[in-house]
Amino acid sequence: MKLICIGRNYAAHIAELANERPEEPVVFIKPDSAILPKEQDFYIPEFSNDVHYEVEVLVKINKVGKHINEKFAHKYYSEVGLGIDFTARDLQSKLKEKGLPWEKAKGFDGAAVIGEWLPKTDFEDLNRINFSLFKNGEEVQKGNTSLMLWKIDELVAYVSRFFMLKKGDIIFTGTPSGVGRIEANDYLSGVLEGRELFHLKVK
Repeated sequence: MKLICIGRNYAAHIAELANERPEEPVVFIKPDSAILPKEQDFYIPEFSNDVHYEVEVLVKINKVGKHINEKFAHKYYSEVGLGIDFTARDLQSKLKEKGLPWEKAKGFDGAAVIGEWLPKTDFEDLNRINFSLFKNGEEVQKGNTSLMLWKIDELVAYVSRFFMLKKGDIIFTGTPSGVGRIEANDYLSGVLEGRELFHLKVK
C-alpha cells in the first residue's frame, strides 16, 4: 500500500506558509514505513529541530482503479479517517531552496499518523466535515472539508490519472491553517465531527 499526500489544498494554509497557490493538486508520496505504529509515541528525529504537525482527513481506497471518472470516485472508498502528516520543516525548507525532492522531510519513519476509520455513511456530506487537532488540550488546527480547493472525489480521480490506486492505499487530503512546531512531552489528539480518532505523545 502507498500513502498519497496532497499539499496546498487549503487557501489559508497556503497563505500561512507563503506558498504559491497551485493550478493543480500538489501530490507527494510517503512510504509505508512512515506509518507510526498504533499506540506508539512519536519520537522527534535527530535530524530536525522543527517538526510540524499537519492534521488531515484521510480516505482509504477499497478497490483497484485507474483513470477514475470523478462521478464514480465515490465507489472507490468506503471509509474516512483522520491523521497527521508530520513534516521536518527545517529540512523541507533547505530541500525546497535547492529545488530538491521533499521525501526526507515528509517520509521519515513515524511521519504518518493514521487514526481510527469510520464508515463514510456516518456522514451526511463528506464535503462538510469538521475536524480539529488539539495540542496539550488546546485546539491548534480547525478545518472543514468544504474549504478544500479540491474535494475528495476530485482528488481520487486526479491521483488515479498518475498512479493506479489499490486496495488499502490511503490519501491524505491536505491540511488547514494552524500548523506548528511540536516539542517533547506534547500530547496530540485528533477529532473528526466530535469523535477522537487518534492521540499520541511526543518524545
